[in-house]
Amino acid sequence: MTSGSAHYEIRVRGHLGQTMRTAFPELHARVEGFDTVLSGALPDQAAVYGVLSAMESLGLELIEVRRVPAG
Repeated sequence: MTSGSAHYEIRVRGHLGQTMRTAFPELHARVEGFDTVLSGALPDQAAVYGVLSAMESLGLELIEVRRVPAG
């Protein structure tokens, strides 16, 4: 990946409460149907893997990870 941050959308199963969302301060959360989508800029792949690792540690069910255009 080139230098500079990239924007991501990470979809997890269920609605995350406020306490759970504080585990991901760099990402915005929105509810879509039965899922929560966390989105925002992450500086590099290590940061992406860090977020995914935190989700696994919290027992969240990962549905999708997408790199999206900034905007």
